[in-house]
Amino acid sequence: MSDGKTTASTGQPVYSDDPMINGLLAGVVARINSFCTRPGGPDYPRAGDQGLDALLAGVVADIKSFTEGQVVHIHELVKIGQALSAEKNLDRLLEMIVSEARRFTNADGGTLYIKRELEEALDFSIVQNDSLNVRMGGTGERITWPSVPLVTRNGNRNERNVSAYCAIYGKAINIKDVYDAEGFDFQGTKDFDKTTGYRSKSMLVIPMRDHEDAVIGVLQLLNARDRHSGQVVSFAARDEESITSLASSAAIAITNVRLIKGLEDLLQAFVKSIASAIDEKSPYTAGHILRVAGLTESIAAAINQADSGTYKDLSFSDDEMAEIKLAAWMHDVGKISTPEYVVDKSAKLETIFDRIELIRHKFEILERDVEISLLRSRLGEEAAARPPDDLAARTAALAEDFRFLRTVNIGAEFLGDESVERLAELGKRSYRLAGKKVPLLTGDELENLLVRHGTLTEKERNIINNHVTITIKMLESLPFPRKLRHVPLYAGMHHEKLDGSGYPRGLEQDDIDIRGRIIAVADIFEALTAADRPYKQGKRLSESMRILGFMVKDKHLDENLCDLVVETGLIRDYALRYLDEDQLDDFEWKGTHYSVRGNG
Repeated sequence: MSDGKTTASTGQPVYSDDPMINGLLAGVVARINSFCTRPGGPDYPRAGDQGLDALLAGVVADIKSFTEGQVVHIHELVKIGQALSAEKNLDRLLEMIVSEARRFTNADGGTLYIKRELEEALDFSIVQNDSLNVRMGGTGERITWPSVPLVTRNGNRNERNVSAYCAIYGKAINIKDVYDAEGFDFQGTKDFDKTTGYRSKSMLVIPMRDHEDAVIGVLQLLNARDRHSGQVVSFAARDEESITSLASSAAIAITNVRLIKGLEDLLQAFVKSIASAIDEKSPYTAGHILRVAGLTESIAAAINQADSGTYKDLSFSDDEMAEIKLAAWMHDVGKISTPEYVVDKSAKLETIFDRIELIRHKFEILERDVEISLLRSRLGEEAAARPPDDLAARTAALAEDFRFLRTVNIGAEFLGDESVERLAELGKRSYRLAGKKVPLLTGDELENLLVRHGTLTEKERNIINNHVTITIKMLESLPFPRKLRHVPLYAGMHHEKLDGSGYPRGLEQDDIDIRGRIIAVADIFEALTAADRPYKQGKRLSESMRILGFMVKDKHLDENLCDLVVETGLIRDYALRYLDEDQLDDFEWKGTHYSVRGNG
């Protein structure tokens, strides 16, 4: 049955390259040889021979035992592989790798080294030891031990350190006793033993290779223990093969977690850079997205902490929290396409500059024309028969008209009917330029000045409102992972109102997700209190809360959420952090008094 080869250590025949199978076959052959050479026995077994039946039964038992052991062994490896693949937290994953490898080999201790990506060194990542009750790294105590260099100071490979050697050459190392091992420097291990009273003996060092066959770390197991006696024994060849397989699965799991974390970090960084670019695009809205995202996250966290009331049964998972936060960061991404002159429009006549200056020049021309007309009338033949117009009175009237236009241009107050009529009269006036009659106010200037509230015309307001539609289109075009697939939906809801009068979709109460409502409350409150808008001052806290109350009454905002931000102290905390001193005051909400300077 043998192929003629024998093992160097025992001189026994080699039937298979697999030591486990070879052991099984050697046992079977030994049984047959023993049966055939038993005293008084036949040279060859015959059918029906009781001894032959016993022989075959023994062979079957050996094969069955071996097979069952292999099944259990493979099943354990599969379970460990599944567990490693399912774990998404890197710290817990690293701990699991060491724990499972130790459990599989019944090792007393284990150390996991992770190779630095840009430096030639191994960092201690996880250290575990049952006898010394040590749990370091991962979610445990922080490891402060120095890294293991892969290159010495003189530029040579660090072949004296067993973990460095394993990482450099990608070879597994199985040592029966580190005190008798040659070729490696275990002085550090011996010093550790001397300090702690521990006795390091058997050691198994396995390289961790990723999907590209690159070594990303080293798994080092210490002191295998006999499962029956508890004595320290050598790591079996079977353990070496199993841990090599486990290390390979672990390396791939680490790579996957790192890749996913890297992509998530890249996405977050990209989102924040876009948000910062939008804020920087307008000097008047810098910080808006940051503040909205922060308040949104705080409201969602408060819902998670609620143990009574409306939200006691509502809780957001870690993935859902990440989704809410990302939606808040991206809620205004559509403004990247909104013209700056619309976003920054601080006056009714402002485009790339405030056109009130052009009108000022027109009035100067009118004053000049009045003065010229008066001078001409005085020089004429009929000058003595006509009383001259009062130049001072007429120029004063022009100055008053210009002051009126300048005030209307600011857009700070609602434009009443009387002002509208006066604008209409001014719109009929003209002056002469280059011999031609030119209207004092162009059609576009008059249209802008006639805006009743604020500075935006209907067309410009539609441009502003369209940023939500663009936000939705931009976000829906991105291939968000499954756990972030609702980001476009939630981000596109921050201007919807519960009564259906919002935009862009006119959603009603039951169609607006709680996450969209949270962002809406954060966006409105930030807008009310922001002191960096070009067209208004930041409102006092009491006034802002009163407006929120009106919006709740009009079914624009969620009443329960507005109650929550007050009752949990979120409004107080936000106000103390972001509002100017003159904006801070006491406010009343639903009959209960909350002091922004007190404890609520």
